Amino acid sequence: MKATDVQSEIKELNLAYLMLAQQMIKTSRESAMLKLGVGSDVADIIEGLTPGQILRMAGSDMMLCRFRFDDGLLVNLLANHERDSAASRIHAAILAAGRPVEQVA
Repeated sequence: MKATDVQSEIKELNLAYLMLAQQMIKTSRESAMLKLGVGSDVADIIEGLTPGQILRMAGSDMMLCRFRFDDGLLVNLLANHERDSAASRIHAAILAAGRPVEQVA
């Protein structure tokens, strides 16, 4: 994959992430904050973005979302394909909820 292809994919990911995050926050703020791993200040910013601001932010070649896969247990729970996958997903959600949220510095 070429560097220009990677940059294009990052921009598409950013746009999809920001649009989804804004929709989630407007629909169910508390649930969105938990699922996105962001605090109230970041949620306020995302919620207030205009379409033009979203497009400008999405145009960055830096990924705006962050994966919370820094815990081997969390990764294993989410990747679990055993019969009791619902319990694994609930356990993973509980672990993710206990993580610190992103704040604006």
